[in-house]
Amino acid sequence: MTFLEAQMRDIGQRARAAATALALADPAQRTTALRAMAQHLRATSAAILAANAADVARAKEKALAESFIDRLALTQQRLEAVAAGVETIAALPDPVGAVMAEWTPPNGLTIQRVRTPIGVIGMIFESRPNVAADAGALALRAGNAIILRGGSDSADSVAAIVAALRVALLSAGLSEDAIQAAPTADRAAVGMMLAGLDGAVDVIVPRGGKTLVARVQEEARVPVFAHLEGVCHTYIHTGADRAKAVAITVNAKMRRVSVCGATETLLIDRAIAAAVLPEIVAALKAQGCTLRGDDEARGIVAMETATDEDWRTEYLAPILAVRVVSDLEEAMAHIATYGSQHTDCIVTEDETTAGRFLREVDSAIVLHNASTQFADGGEFGFGGEIGIATGRLHARGPVGAEQLTTFKYVVRGSGQIRPG
Repeated sequence: MTFLEAQMRDIGQRARAAATALALADPAQRTTALRAMAQHLRATSAAILAANAADVARAKEKALAESFIDRLALTQQRLEAVAAGVETIAALPDPVGAVMAEWTPPNGLTIQRVRTPIGVIGMIFESRPNVAADAGALALRAGNAIILRGGSDSADSVAAIVAALRVALLSAGLSEDAIQAAPTADRAAVGMMLAGLDGAVDVIVPRGGKTLVARVQEEARVPVFAHLEGVCHTYIHTGADRAKAVAITVNAKMRRVSVCGATETLLIDRAIAAAVLPEIVAALKAQGCTLRGDDEARGIVAMETATDEDWRTEYLAPILAVRVVSDLEEAMAHIATYGSQHTDCIVTEDETTAGRFLREVDSAIVLHNASTQFADGGEFGFGGEIGIATGRLHARGPVGAEQLTTFKYVVRGSGQIRPG
């Protein structure tokens, strides 16, 4: 066994022990620890921002993409938002022990379905150092331990954040091993986590680029909560309010182009394209967005030529593909063909059409008259998210504290025995 293998196995064993204790801890103790986390993030903000500045400087020296650097960078405002998010998580109802359902069948047994922690979460992520705080807080709220493995480009930032979280755990009388970070940037550590660390890891959550997520989905020996990419759509229906169509599209694309909920393709009905598309394009171009359109869109307003590959691309940049469609049916067919089942929106005042879109588009998040940038656990009232999942099992959409629980059946009887 190599030194790294022994090190990672020890981390797994300590996480499992911490998870066992956390599951039995009083909910108030977990709440105290969460509040202390927010306090320690603020108290150590200078050290965290200094560590982040070093990470950003190295990223710039490597000439990494601006979208990557934007995801990596922390500011005082962003760090305060992270701390506030942890406080929001602290204020959420503790899901552990909550009764999901209760019934009494003819045999007289009382049966409850009760929420329980999953156990140990393995989190593999790139660039965004705030993920360490979000994930640590959500895991703790749900009574789980977590092992974090951030990318090498955010190593200093993650180390500073995790240090603050671990001090907070100790101050609340909980094991600091409930939140641990892999001590190396060696990619072999990722492989060990994907293998489950000898049964210590119960689920893996990847958060990062397509290459990372694809590797995790291909190699993991434990369940995975993930989405491969966010090819999100905004569809402007014939019945759309013009002002809403412009405002929603611009926000959905340009608020933050590097998030997975950013709209990457605009679909617009032919009946209103000539009247509405020029105004949308002008507003987008004013904010520095490049447009790539099909023949019909380019016949209405000047823009670059879109290829078939553009319909499949998650740009994470100020680039938007534009396609003119004949109706709802064609819009939904396009989304089904090219989308990633992440987040899709319809803009319309026609409630019947909106209802069909919300019912028939098979994405984790579907919206009516709202920006796709609301695809976020914080905006859903979760306080934050450990990621967004597009799979159909267990967790789908933003993965918050409640989604980081499983359940067991608690059965109470009065002496019943089952007949032969």
